[in-house]
Amino acid sequence: MAKPILDDELWALIEPLLPPPKLRRTRYPGRKPLDNRAVLTGILFILQTGLRWDLLPREMGCGSGMSCWRRLRDWQAAGVWEQLHEVLLARLRAADQIDWSRVIVDSSSIRAVGSGPKTGPNPTDRARPGSKHHLVTEAQGIPLAVILTGANRNDVTQLLPLIDAIPPIRGVRGRPLRKPQVIYADRGYDSEPHRQQLRARGIEPVIARRRTEHGSGLGKFRWVVERTHAWLHNFCRLRIRFERRADIHEVFLKLGCTLVCWNIFRRTEQSF
Repeated sequence: MAKPILDDELWALIEPLLPPPKLRRTRYPGRKPLDNRAVLTGILFILQTGLRWDLLPREMGCGSGMSCWRRLRDWQAAGVWEQLHEVLLARLRAADQIDWSRVIVDSSSIRAVGSGPKTGPNPTDRARPGSKHHLVTEAQGIPLAVILTGANRNDVTQLLPLIDAIPPIRGVRGRPLRKPQVIYADRGYDSEPHRQQLRARGIEPVIARRRTEHGSGLGKFRWVVERTHAWLHNFCRLRIRFERRADIHEVFLKLGCTLVCWNIFRRTEQSF
């Protein structure tokens, strides 16, 4: 039996977060709206396979690709994925799976088909159009926040925005986690002004310095964020950016992070 694209437990978390359907007219009600679960199944299928929207199989029962695209856009505007991410982070913290001893930041460049907002010449790909995924994780690699920019943006410019983008992590009684104590980063984030700003916030920066020998030992801690990038790129839609609209690609990024959190949470449950 094939593994379902959207399992019942995850759907039970997502369904209460979705906005209520629009009221239908009584005299001319029109076509009945598509079922939310079927539409979300189609969206996840596009995320996993990387297919074009117009190639979405009708046999799946999720309507046309454009219907799924419009529903994805509307759910993004309603903040569904940010809420789902916070719910999953809270569950992970309640299961004692959040290691707040440090956070790690890193970026990954991808090719963009065509141009559009938040694209730029990729210096690692012969100046072809590209985008960059900036990611911050906790000590075990659980994604906390992600930002999309053009591929020509320097990593250090997104260091402070990534810290600001970390959502409050609840799950236990008391103050939610928000500000990390230590941040690890590679040489791309080497900047004395940024170190000073982090210390002013009460965060200790552990950042490799340029023009120094390798072997600082930071790789023993930073590899987890590279693994998380690899997890995200297992979703074919995140390996290459096909969307001209930046907000749609950002939706897929956030959805990918929530699925990574969900997979980690499920493994945690199965280990008990």
